[in-house]
Amino acid sequence: MENAHHEVICHLDRLLAERGMTLAELAGRVGVTVVNLSILKNGRARAIRFSTLTAICRVLGCQPGDLLTVTAGPE
Repeated sequence: MENAHHEVICHLDRLLAERGMTLAELAGRVGVTVVNLSILKNGRARAIRFSTLTAICRVLGCQPGDLLTVTAGPE
């Protein structure tokens, strides 16, 4: 499993569109910078704090699995 390739896909764009919310509005309500949310949204984040994930899910009314999914590639 250590060498397994994986990719975490962030569905923030879709969730924001479904809720008619901007990235800036979400950032303000969650208490993080737009830059940090943009990094997450564009798939460049290497980590996310549980407190940030919890806040995003509360504001968007979703579960972590709605926001993030994992695809496993060939080993």
